[in-house]
Amino acid sequence: MKVAVTGATGLFGYALVRVFGERHDVVPLGRAEADITDAYPVRSGLERLLADVGIRSAAIRDLDISDENPAEAFRVNVHGTRNVVGAAQSTGAAVAYISTDAVFDGQRELPYDETDVPIPPTVYGRTKLRGEQITAQLPRYWIFRVSVLFGPGKINMVDKVLEAASYSREYVAPSDQVANATYTLDAAVTIRDVIESGRCGTYHVANQGAVSRSELARRAAEIAGLDTVKVIGMPSAQMGRRAQRPKQSVMLLRALKEGGFALPRPWPEALEAYIRSR
Repeated sequence: MKVAVTGATGLFGYALVRVFGERHDVVPLGRAEADITDAYPVRSGLERLLADVGIRSAAIRDLDISDENPAEAFRVNVHGTRNVVGAAQSTGAAVAYISTDAVFDGQRELPYDETDVPIPPTVYGRTKLRGEQITAQLPRYWIFRVSVLFGPGKINMVDKVLEAASYSREYVAPSDQVANATYTLDAAVTIRDVIESGRCGTYHVANQGAVSRSELARRAAEIAGLDTVKVIGMPSAQMGRRAQRPKQSVMLLRALKEGGFALPRPWPEALEAYIRSR
């Protein structure tokens, strides 16, 4: 199978290229190779590559940047997705779209499964949901929702925690935002398994278990043998961020379970594996 990965230089793109490359012919596409906001090079690129699957990983993922510049978020996250989907329609390729738990409003106590109605409260979440809707117009597609990424290839939250703790600097993390944590390499393996099965649809993909941002930060410091005293939990409302943050966006992995797929390991095991590998 030939797989084209957009956003290949990003955190999740790096993992997808690495994992899919173990079994398939992978073409990594960074912005230099295919700017997804420009329809012509995206279409001509997929036609030239004759890819069986295009993985739409490139995106503006920062909630505050999206809120500050909604037009740019729409251009990349929505218009860019439309270009990838249009190119797939012309070539017959399937599309796998990397989405987010931010499509949910995060205001309820129960976790979300794939059948729950998304009500995104932020610009970022709304643009990602629109990308899902565009992708779902294809006859063959996958939507994979992920949350709180960490892994090799690019600086991420866990790396920032460990850097701060190693220099005895404070690291402040929200104490009241509870979600899943996602080791990118684990998630990429699961995504590869699902795509290889040919069973299209929407899937939540994350390591098992719920965790707050502050708990994740403290556990990372503990695993690395660093002092946790400088890792400070703070209510998100006191952190002065521009965009609203969901209080509870834990995702159930129901579609994976019902499909008989192996679930990613619990987040503490994945976090330890990542830190030991650094």
